Amino acid sequence: MPMKNPPHPGKVVRISCLEPLGFSLTDGAKVLGVSHQALSNLVKCHSQISGDMAVRLAKAFGSTTETWIRLQAAYDAAHSGYKPH
Repeated sequence: MPMKNPPHPGKVVRISCLEPLGFSLTDGAKVLGVSHQALSNLVKCHSQISGDMAVRLAKAFGSTTETWIRLQAAYDAAHSGYKPH
């Protein structure tokens, strides 16, 4: 059953990936091979997880690309404004 209000994937990155390892945004950006600004935008919920970012997150933090894509899709669906009859 889908979550009614799933968190933004950026929040998941911050809470489940960066914080447990004691990583700053700079540390996380280096591990992921992205700019500090790109990671900052993601964890501040200002950007989405792209396919490329999903691959990077999966490799860096031991999850799967599909997990990150599903998190983004669940968030998008919940916030699309669509209301079934």
